[in-house]
Amino acid sequence: MDYLRFSFPVSDRQHREVLLASLIDLDFEGFEEEDAFLHAYAPYSESLIETVSRIGQDQDAHPVQYERIPDQNWNARWESGFAPVVVGDFCTVRAGFHDMVVATPYEIIITPKMSFGTGHHDTTRLMIAQMQQVSFHGKKVLDFGAGTGILAILAAKLGATTVHAVDNDIWAYENAQENIAANGYANVTMVHGTLDAIPSGTYNVILANINRHILLETMPALYQKLVSGGRIFMSGLLLEDMDIVCEAATGAGFVLREHQAGNNWLLLDFGKTI
Repeated sequence: MDYLRFSFPVSDRQHREVLLASLIDLDFEGFEEEDAFLHAYAPYSESLIETVSRIGQDQDAHPVQYERIPDQNWNARWESGFAPVVVGDFCTVRAGFHDMVVATPYEIIITPKMSFGTGHHDTTRLMIAQMQQVSFHGKKVLDFGAGTGILAILAAKLGATTVHAVDNDIWAYENAQENIAANGYANVTMVHGTLDAIPSGTYNVILANINRHILLETMPALYQKLVSGGRIFMSGLLLEDMDIVCEAATGAGFVLREHQAGNNWLLLDFGKTI
């Protein structure tokens, strides 16, 4: 099957989030982000070309570029650009085909496909590093916007008894299931859908590496899902997002504990005291 590769010339983070929200329900199987472009991949379809062109016009965007890509071994293509990720002396994220000596106490093996969260993005690295600051032993954890399932798997490795992970991208959902099984953690349950698809109940730790738009939209619901004394890490944010997200979070009842930054990306660590 041939594929389409759409290239959206958009560098503004807020504009990119709005664009992603308008594309997420279409037939795309993966996205790539560059400094000035958002790339989206989907099986070839004339109707999709028309639909995407209209979206670009509606958002007053620059002309959308697209190209037809002949059928190929997509896994091999993604593997060729996937290098191991080592976060300090804490955790290594690698693929099964990497022949290497792992020197960190924690190791996550994933199959890189067209889904979010291979560990290379600064927000994922920030989340992994911050997870060292919390005890997961015996805890119940929610990974909201799980992507490939890296954070959910790490939570289980750190001793969480129950981990629920959710993502509304079908490609991410299927890939995360494969990665969870490959790492051998039956106590991690992957759910396809939004926050509403998560079983009722509360969590000791919530990992929300997603984006500003969704965090702002779900802030009250996230507060209700966190136990008193619990912690929530929020990322997928730029430094410029700090004020608006903190205002929404404290308005919902969260208390800011600390924040971390890396290459203009932001992680916010909140607690719940009531």
